[in-house]
Amino acid sequence: MKRTETLKYSLVSIDTMNKQVNLRLPEQLIISAKNYANKHGFATVQELIKESLREKLFDNPEISKKELALVKKLIKVSDEKNLYSTEKELFKKLKRK
Repeated sequence: MKRTETLKYSLVSIDTMNKQVNLRLPEQLIISAKNYANKHGFATVQELIKESLREKLFDNPEISKKELALVKKLIKVSDEKNLYSTEKELFKKLKRK
């Protein structure tokens, strides 16, 4: 199963991004974004921006922010403990449960 099939608005593989976008933002906006990101569990301002775009572009996402946070924690723990070697293997294990 491809990563693009797991989340409604994940349009590219989690491992590779096709395009890079550079933004110039006022300093106060960056400061506010960093504060918001920290307060709401985003690891970086970039993650906040990506999530904000997803919310604007896709109506009614299939998973909530809380569920997405849990998925991110699962991925982090799985990576740290080396619980799978490939994305394909991870999805294979998840299908059995």
